[in-house]
Amino acid sequence: MVRKIVITSGKGGVGKTTLVSALGVELAGMGYKVLMVDMDFGLNNLDIVMGIENKIVYDIIDVLEGRCQPRQAIVQDFDESNLYIFPSTHGFCRVKFGSRELLEIIKMVEDDYDFVLIDCPAGIDGGFKRAVECGGEHIVVTTPHLSAIRDADKVSTALMGYLGRRPGVIINRARGDLMVRKEMLGVESIEENLMGRLIGVVPDDDVVSVQMYKGVNFDKNSQFGIAINMVAKGIVSNAPEIYDCTKRYRGVIGGLRKRIKGRV
Repeated sequence: MVRKIVITSGKGGVGKTTLVSALGVELAGMGYKVLMVDMDFGLNNLDIVMGIENKIVYDIIDVLEGRCQPRQAIVQDFDESNLYIFPSTHGFCRVKFGSRELLEIIKMVEDDYDFVLIDCPAGIDGGFKRAVECGGEHIVVTTPHLSAIRDADKVSTALMGYLGRRPGVIINRARGDLMVRKEMLGVESIEENLMGRLIGVVPDDDVVSVQMYKGVNFDKNSQFGIAINMVAKGIVSNAPEIYDCTKRYRGVIGGLRKRIKGRV
């Protein structure tokens, strides 16, 4: 049975779309057939992150306006044969639609996949509500920064009101060196300040950030890749294992890493 997971955030700039893309790549690499749906209308860039913008002929608005069928708009990833992208509109969207129409479109194709990952707009406006109703599971992405944590808690609280259950939370761009030096909130403190349940921690990685400007081509042996693999396995098993972003910065060798990182 397909699992439909909405991934959202309290504010923009926390790496939500990058995480959606990386999780899609990881799940597809594990042998699952994955569809990623871009529901961030107006500010969409899932196609750019995935490097498939030049392959798009139709998008989700073309489907809503009846110019094509859903399967005609879906684009297969270049590298992962199990991974597909349902792109959002490239222009200003004047079409009036709600969650019912989006649900109908997803229902027409969902049986072809094991996972449907829905890239939801940040915040709690109308686009958020439309996307939320299309999923059976929900994940909120935040960074360790206070403004992001506050907004993520608002979104988690809103989801609790809609769904009656706590969403999952992923802490992205965690800096283990700063956490060890008490210059950034630690994972436990962040978890205490959020309504959701922690399902993953993903470290900040400058090398991976540069790699992903060229599409989702991250090193799976990097700390980022290891953390993404742990999140993906936790989603599959419903038993999350949390990446320890501070481990590399503890002890003698960790102290050297911490000092070097602090100078960069």
